[in-house]
Amino acid sequence: MKKLLMIIAILLLDNTVIAQDKLYLVFEFMKVDNEQESAYWETESFWEKIQVQRTKNGDILGWDLWSLQPGGEDQGFQYLTVTLYNNPVKMMSGAGNFEAALKAAYPKMSVEEVNKKMNNTVKSRDLAVRIYLEQIAATKDNFQMPMGTIAGINFMKVSDGNFEKYERFETEIFQPLAQKEVESGNRGNWGLMRYMLPVGSEVNATHITTDMYKDYNQLINGGTKDSPAPSEEEIKKIEEGIATRELKYKYMATLVKKVR
Repeated sequence: MKKLLMIIAILLLDNTVIAQDKLYLVFEFMKVDNEQESAYWETESFWEKIQVQRTKNGDILGWDLWSLQPGGEDQGFQYLTVTLYNNPVKMMSGAGNFEAALKAAYPKMSVEEVNKKMNNTVKSRDLAVRIYLEQIAATKDNFQMPMGTIAGINFMKVSDGNFEKYERFETEIFQPLAQKEVESGNRGNWGLMRYMLPVGSEVNATHITTDMYKDYNQLINGGTKDSPAPSEEEIKKIEEGIATRELKYKYMATLVKKVR
């Protein structure tokens, strides 16, 4: 019996380690009026110092701010913040001591000053959409995401019955192609994420893929130049995979702030 309990404990420990190695992300899309650009930048600079402390305290793994293109006032969102977690419970519950992080970031700031900053946060932008995501696949790379990194953010809509087929298509067809580009120095990173929330028939997308490049030069002039043309079988698999999803929208994002 003791041996059996020990085996079960080891298996549970293994599962915990695997779960903790996974990446969970909160995407928050911001609408910012043209006249609020300066105020919004001040807002995110204020929050950046708090995110540094949250990262040091182990509440989060990191935080990013991305500028979006096209991003015009009539084209959706202008900025995106991404908060990284190693645990879905932390992500969903907002676990951590925010007050401690705030105090460490701004030890001399009065309550009145903090309240003013919080009010300015609300006034400077409209937090329009929040998405909870689980990363389910990524290339093997050492991409450090330098400032100015370019990311293609692709919103995919997949019907319930096609989740497994679509994800297999991404991991068996597109991921190896992206890995070749990473290894040849023509791409920084590729990732596949699945929505955890929101879900339902009214949700505009179910998955997000990201294509990362160190700059626009790598994006435009990169690519796997010497790769052989795909076989008829590979073309058929690509066509079948594309048929499982609908590309709803694509943003090009530029990294403008980063905390790790």
